[in-house]
Amino acid sequence: MTTDPITTRHTFTFLSLGDSYTIGESVPEADRWSVQLAKMLRNEGVDVAAPEIIARTGWTTDELQTAIKASNNQKTYSLVSLLIGVNNQYRGQTLETYRTEFRELLQTATRYAGGNAGRVFILSIPDWGVSPFAQGRDRRKIAAEIDAFNAVAQEEAAKLNIAYIDITTTSRTAAGDPSQIASDGLHFSGQQYRQWAEQALPVVKTLLAK
Repeated sequence: MTTDPITTRHTFTFLSLGDSYTIGESVPEADRWSVQLAKMLRNEGVDVAAPEIIARTGWTTDELQTAIKASNNQKTYSLVSLLIGVNNQYRGQTLETYRTEFRELLQTATRYAGGNAGRVFILSIPDWGVSPFAQGRDRRKIAAEIDAFNAVAQEEAAKLNIAYIDITTTSRTAAGDPSQIASDGLHFSGQQYRQWAEQALPVVKTLLAK
C-alpha cells in the first residue's frame, strides 16, 4: 500500500484502489496507469493531484477491503478508481463471492468519493493469460474466467451508474509483444498501462466536468 502525500493544493484529488495492476508491479512509479492518467489530465488543463494509492500485488477483493479499513483513511476525493479481481480468478474463487465483495468495494469507493458514484470509475480485469507466465496453461480458460468476472463487475457498476472501462480487450493486444510485458514476464509494462490511461482519459474528464 502506498500513499502519495499531496504537498501542493490541486483542484481535484484522486484515490486509486486495486492490486498489482494499480501498484504497477515491476514498473517504475511513473509508469503506473493511474499516475500516467493524472499526468495526462494535467497536460489537458485538468488540475488533478497525483493519485494516492491503496493497492498491493496479490490482493483479492476481501484483502483490499481489509487493507482499506486498516488504513483508517477518512479523507474524501474528487475521483476514485477501482481495479480488482484478477487474484480472485487466479485462486479459483467463486463469482458469487466476488459479486458480494465487489459490491461492497463499490460502496466503499463511493464513500471515498463523498457519496458521489458519478466520480467513481472501474477498470476491467486485464487478461494475464497473454503473458509468458501463462505458457503451458489453458489460456482460453483463463480468458473465459476473466470475462465472467468482468461481467459481474460491469453488472454491479451499472446498478450504481458507475463508469466501467473495458481495458481487457486492450490487454490482449500484448500477446506476443514483449514491449507490453513487464520484466517479470507476468505483469504489464508502462506502454500497456499508457493505453489504459488513454482509454480512461475522456471518461474521467467527463466525470470531473459534472
